[in-house]
Amino acid sequence: MSLVAASFDVPAMGDYANDWALVDVETSGLIARRDRVLSVAVITIGPDGEQTGEFSTLVNPGCDPGPVEVHGLTAERLQAAPTFDQVAGRIGAMLQDRILVAHNAQFDYDFLAYEFARARMWLPVSQRLCTLALNRQVDPPTDNLKLGTLAAHYGVPQHRAHEALDDTRVLAGILRASLHEAARLELPLPLVTCPPRAESQFSPKPPKTPCAYRNPGRLTPGGPLQQGMKVAITGETAYARAELVGRAVAAGLNMMTSVSRHTSVLVTNEPVSGSAKARRALAEGVPVIDEHTFLRMLADVRPGSEHEAPAVAVAPAAETEAEPVVASMKLAPITTSAAPIPETADPATTAADAPVPAPRRPKPSHSASDKPLAGRRVLVLGGVHADAAAARTRIVELGGSAAVNLSASVTDVVLLEGGQGDRRMSRITALELGVHDLDWLTAPTAAAPAAATLRAQDPHVMPRGGVIDLPLPHGRTGREWHVTATWTPQTDYEIDVVAFLLDEDEQVTADEDFVFYGAPESPAGTVRLLTGGPADQTITLNLTSLSPATRKVVVAAAIDGTATFGTAGAIQIDVTPGSSGAALARATLDAATTERTMLLAEIYRRGPVWRLRTVGQGYNHGLDALARGYGVDIAE
Repeated sequence: MSLVAASFDVPAMGDYANDWALVDVETSGLIARRDRVLSVAVITIGPDGEQTGEFSTLVNPGCDPGPVEVHGLTAERLQAAPTFDQVAGRIGAMLQDRILVAHNAQFDYDFLAYEFARARMWLPVSQRLCTLALNRQVDPPTDNLKLGTLAAHYGVPQHRAHEALDDTRVLAGILRASLHEAARLELPLPLVTCPPRAESQFSPKPPKTPCAYRNPGRLTPGGPLQQGMKVAITGETAYARAELVGRAVAAGLNMMTSVSRHTSVLVTNEPVSGSAKARRALAEGVPVIDEHTFLRMLADVRPGSEHEAPAVAVAPAAETEAEPVVASMKLAPITTSAAPIPETADPATTAADAPVPAPRRPKPSHSASDKPLAGRRVLVLGGVHADAAAARTRIVELGGSAAVNLSASVTDVVLLEGGQGDRRMSRITALELGVHDLDWLTAPTAAAPAAATLRAQDPHVMPRGGVIDLPLPHGRTGREWHVTATWTPQTDYEIDVVAFLLDEDEQVTADEDFVFYGAPESPAGTVRLLTGGPADQTITLNLTSLSPATRKVVVAAAIDGTATFGTAGAIQIDVTPGSSGAALARATLDAATTERTMLLAEIYRRGPVWRLRTVGQGYNHGLDALARGYGVDIAE
């Protein structure tokens, strides 16, 4: 079967025609640095769409195979299989000089990278394409983006789900149909560059044990150390740094690799050395002691206060899906000053965020005439950022969803000044979408959405400042939530999505609780950054496994360089249970004109319940200043 539809001229397809290596792995778990590959399948396809190779094998992982009820691979079946290092050469040859394709491609890529590292080989992949991210761009009218759901939508037969070779054959059909849709919409492919990475970066590392104690504050002159104090060390030391850190952690101290205004004490034998930590300690008024004093004080560390264990919610016995409780909250206007980051509001003291009962179906509060754009997805083109942001806000007020990119679900386009010159207009005209001027948003009239755009359940459209309960987890896949941010692809600068894991004091408890492109995973793997494409990044959260010290996770975006969100435009966030489930909620967020960082969402504990709040708050400063506000310094 040809991968490329017959109606397309293959030489004219450009980025849509490549040498592809389609991959699927079955694994013993979900964390690549810890778990192992149990089976792998690779199918290679040429630019003409013809299959050029196929290979599949079981793999003996040398460990427990994990959830057999999911993949069906028992230890007995795997015992006689080759180990990964015995098949790595053949797999590498099939991947060489091809674009790796997978559904949730970073998952497969990371597992292969760790396995190749264990085999002391390089993973020969320079680019990857995620069919999940590609279909997020296409946005087909499906209830979710699971492999089986997309296979049914695109008419691809599926025989044995979670069997690597069959999943890869299904993936080939989905890729073919997805490329057809991407070409029809003239969408750029979300290719991700995979630069060569050192083997040590893929070597398993034991996670840092979170400190069990709250930060009691700074060391007082003549006072003792107390469990939970944040301690940093800089400069040369008589004892090995690892020994100092080990003894301090054993005593209950929280060892940090940077200095912030929440640091309790800095240990250094050279207080005027001019190191970045020493300069920061001086600027923030952090107490400084030498190594000898620190060792003496370690003998008498006073007890601290443990982080309070949150109440545990028990999922109801019935497996029925309940509608979330949705509330709205007023937020302060977007600031354009470069002032220090203000303290975020305590969820417990926000009037509009009062306690609520268990999730229930909310009563409708608006008539159809109040929400004339219900079920419609509207793309705004042209205009200065402030005008485009106001138009998107109006679309949400009218019950619609504001799009940031052209997709199969877009039903209408609003043209502001200059919008007619947008490169997408020719495609919009060919698709015969409704095109309107700004006056249309005053009193829109529109036919019912086409059947092709309807879903059984559209995501709830949240305004800026909206609050929603996250339903209690059900089963293995209900424990992880994905917050995916997408935006209009940029060519002159990059946007990075980051996350901060915060304690009761709105601070990170350790430097590792800052998740970003340089450290894309929290210590226990409970919060991770996934890259689906140049304009598609996801923060995943395993809420049931977060440390009791983590009371809130803040998801933010930052622009690298001097560009601002006034140029970049809006960011859309989708909140999804699992990597490919049906989106529970969606929001389109605009900062103002000069901001370089923007808070997108907060996920926080409210008693036994986790809640999500959309934020959309912008700041003029860069990511380094944002991180310092939460207690971590990324300058070093």
